[in-house]
Amino acid sequence: MAAYRRWVSVLCCLSLLGSFASASTISLPSDSRKVSLTLYYESLCPYSANFIVNYLPKLFNEDLISIVDLRLVPWGNAKLKGNDTFDCQHGPTECLLNTVEACAIDAWPKLNDHFPFIYCVENLELERKPLEWESCFKKLGLESKPVNDCYKSGLGQKLDLQYAAETSALEPPHTYVPWVVVDGQPLYEDYENYISYVCKAYKGANMPKACSGLTFNQIYNRKTIHPVCYKEIPPLTLSSRTIPTVMSWIRKIVTSM
Repeated sequence: MAAYRRWVSVLCCLSLLGSFASASTISLPSDSRKVSLTLYYESLCPYSANFIVNYLPKLFNEDLISIVDLRLVPWGNAKLKGNDTFDCQHGPTECLLNTVEACAIDAWPKLNDHFPFIYCVENLELERKPLEWESCFKKLGLESKPVNDCYKSGLGQKLDLQYAAETSALEPPHTYVPWVVVDGQPLYEDYENYISYVCKAYKGANMPKACSGLTFNQIYNRKTIHPVCYKEIPPLTLSSRTIPTVMSWIRKIVTSM
């Protein structure tokens, strides 16, 4: 029920997106004033799903979307093999859903058309029901043919390879997902605080209400580390290697007494 209420709320916000876009065309001198926001992610990373479902919808509050160009790049930590094939971090289902979401973005290029679908698929991941992704077509009243044709024709694989090339070209290279980039600068583990960075980066004259009252010195001095799906398992630090050894040594002493 809670997930349903969140979804209804997002749909209500997205229904206003058309008017947001019209308003931004009038109030902003040019699209160059907008802040670039790119999310590099993979479909079955729970932290990517959580960010898409519980954080990105905030863009649609108080006209924030009018100052942002949001792009979603569904590739993440997948690895290319030979002959344009690849493995995904969370298995074949993640490869399937990465491609499905890439096809949705291609079939419905406008944000207010593809974002509800991706939101729906990622919400199913949070509910541990990712294989029910096709139900999102019916829930949203969308025609499934464009996405299915994209997937079956091989276009989806071409889109995957394009996203793979874009992701591998990141500077600095990404080391985990979600990897959130604002105007070319990664936010690292402080990605959930992305709105503060967007407001800081915006140079236009029409600052949204959501940006008012933010103290940017505090933003950069009080960064929070949020969970991520690492591209590679990080090496053990000295303390993480030493503590288990010490605890084992203590247990041996206790049991020998």
